[in-house]
Amino acid sequence: MRLELDEARRLTGPNLLWDHPGAILDVFIEDIDKNKVVNVWQQWLAKLLAEFGWQQQTTYRLHNEGANLALSAPMDSLYCACDLAELAWHCCVAELKSDTLPDWQQRLNELREELTEELNPELISLMHAAHKHGVSCITDDDDVSLGMGKSSQTWPVRALPKLTNIQWQQYQDIPRAFITGTNGKSTSVRLASHIAKAAGYVAGVTSTDFIRVGDDIIDTGDYSGPGGARMLLRDSRTEMAFLEVARGGILRRGLPVDSVGAVLITNVASDHLGQYGINTVEELAETKFVVAKGLDANGTLVLNADNKLVREQGLKLNNKICWYSTDEFNPLIQSQLKSGGAAVFIQNKQIIYALDNQQETIAALEQVPMTLNGAAEHNVQNALGVVGLCKALNLPTQAIRDGLQDFGSNAQDNPGRGNIYNINGIKVLVDFAHNEHSMRAVVKTIKQLPAKRKIAMFSHAGDRSDEEIRNLTAAVTELDASLYVVTELERYLRGREIGEVPEIVSQYLGQQSIPPENIQYAANPLEGAKIAMDFAQSGDVVLLFVLTDRELVHDYLTGLTFLS
Repeated sequence: MRLELDEARRLTGPNLLWDHPGAILDVFIEDIDKNKVVNVWQQWLAKLLAEFGWQQQTTYRLHNEGANLALSAPMDSLYCACDLAELAWHCCVAELKSDTLPDWQQRLNELREELTEELNPELISLMHAAHKHGVSCITDDDDVSLGMGKSSQTWPVRALPKLTNIQWQQYQDIPRAFITGTNGKSTSVRLASHIAKAAGYVAGVTSTDFIRVGDDIIDTGDYSGPGGARMLLRDSRTEMAFLEVARGGILRRGLPVDSVGAVLITNVASDHLGQYGINTVEELAETKFVVAKGLDANGTLVLNADNKLVREQGLKLNNKICWYSTDEFNPLIQSQLKSGGAAVFIQNKQIIYALDNQQETIAALEQVPMTLNGAAEHNVQNALGVVGLCKALNLPTQAIRDGLQDFGSNAQDNPGRGNIYNINGIKVLVDFAHNEHSMRAVVKTIKQLPAKRKIAMFSHAGDRSDEEIRNLTAAVTELDASLYVVTELERYLRGREIGEVPEIVSQYLGQQSIPPENIQYAANPLEGAKIAMDFAQSGDVVLLFVLTDRELVHDYLTGLTFLS
């Protein structure tokens, strides 16, 4: 019998289990009925809560490997809630294993002292007052802020203003949107901010690459969680915000804010399964759709009608939806056209937006550089989704048109995503794609480009299973390349040994009857790029999947461009 606590953490926003803040436990359960375990945990928690003098709610979610167990709590008591939920778990395990119970009464006494130190009634009063006045209140461990952008004001969490001194009318919100999906998130937030800039806004972006206000990158790194959103919304320069919301942030903390004007879900495909109890692509889709909980009363959910999992989840909801598709005859698009609902689609190689039985042409695909004249179908879909998002935020059509036409497939506008270099007659495409869905989309694009030969460089992170590595490699081999350059990712070994991933790739390539002379190996992506470019000749197309050393590869390719 396995009863193991994996992690206890705080939930600060609407999340997969419910909309309450509180504590969540991730537990592994094997060789015992999961419902029995959950029932015993809830019984212990009810007993502990009664002794503790707390009235809180519980919920849970079962999955293949165990369960997620949640306990509600006020925002000023989340650490204590984690400890209390964990104590109930230890008591539950002891009972089920017939072990000695923890001294839970002594532990409750300790938690009472901890709670006394953690409680912040001034914070709770401020949050309630802000809600009553319709003012956004953003909190974290250290700070509390009211309003957003230029009206935002921040105080230390233990030095809050008196409610009678607050001029509530001075605090305003800014237009803001969530963007999520398995692929296309970063491209979409960047394109949306480019359009907002064309409309005259100083747009802010959070993403897995950086946090940026206007043209200024505040910091690099993964800012797709609540921390990045708080930083951006508190920045006095931000006039419109596009918040990338990744699966990890949703599961670890919940949504960063609870009221946005629009949400874009680009697609759902298999990626990073097996974490936080998300073991199937259907469960991943449910996780992505948590963002719909963040919509305000008049908000619009912008959904990809070409993605089966997005369709299935979207049709379960009652939100106002804008569907988009590359196929104007998609049934959901046709349904929207008949009902007067919002839709974005391709008609005669033109991007069309429809609402209230009116249609307008946004741009021809040949005018949108990121689509490579329609060859990059994944970027066609990204463009359609962003059009729907920007329309939902009431951005002008001309700004949308200008932004689409000005947003390039280069490392300045969209670093690491579909970047095109033309070097001595060689066309080079650099992309960050790292899961099967995105890699196949990029390979499909390359196959449509005229070329004497095709050359591919790629690598995989070590936390993929052997089967996943083979599937990812299969996606690349669809290119039928004259040379495959396999690179090591030393920074992403994630438990594997040097050479282990390339060996799996090598074995697979051999099984596909690819001659050894058509395969080369490199210690890192930069060296791999050099091998690919040394082999390439005028008329060739080179595909570089660059997961690390992106700036080094860009500098190298830019140098070659300069020399040419």
